[in-house]
Amino acid sequence: MKIYGNDCHGSLRHREGVTRGVFPLASRSISSLIPIVIEHSPRGERAYDIFSRLLKERIICINGPICDDTSSLIVAQLLYLESENPQKPIQLYINSPGGVVTAGLAIYDTMQYIRSPVSTFCVGQACSMGSLLLAAGAPGERRSLPNARVMIHQPSGGASGQASDIAIHAKEILDTRARLNRLYAKHTGASIEKIEENMERDKFLSPEEAKEFGLIDEVIESRPASTVTDTISQQK
Repeated sequence: MKIYGNDCHGSLRHREGVTRGVFPLASRSISSLIPIVIEHSPRGERAYDIFSRLLKERIICINGPICDDTSSLIVAQLLYLESENPQKPIQLYINSPGGVVTAGLAIYDTMQYIRSPVSTFCVGQACSMGSLLLAAGAPGERRSLPNARVMIHQPSGGASGQASDIAIHAKEILDTRARLNRLYAKHTGASIEKIEENMERDKFLSPEEAKEFGLIDEVIESRPASTVTDTISQQK
């Protein structure tokens, strides 16, 4: 987890005094590979990009680093789905190495704020801030696929300038670490002491270890048949 802003392409930067580009070249090249889905209905055909089609089924995907841009999109999708049906569950699939603390906490707070229950799934990896979002799913609805991995650790950051400014930033990092430890303790049921001990350094967990730690509730290999049947019935 990083304390400062991240542009989603790995470069660390401070939040103030930075001018954003609209779409980096890498984003344009990746977006051109996103599949388009054609949906047939009595009214004709409609084309969706694959993520918009999944959103229609109340499925949200977090892929890659968690930065301000990613966070704003995920928050908007959560709020939209709640407005559509506040009682219906939302499925959040996570495949992320982590990212910026404040960006991740914006998603976390929105998950707790909305009335719709959020089921979380770890696909690939849920590291750093991604692991907190995984643990923050609705009780009993936090799952991982069998070959995914989870990693927890304390936040990191850096500061330069006058000694007094460095001291201010150091205090902020320590306060952030304490806040995150409390959140992990809340969602895992572990003591603060256990959380602090395990987050001192990078700690990688298998899905089974993540379940034992309290980060997830279940390791699943395939979707339950009843869920598939319900989805097909809704589409009809």
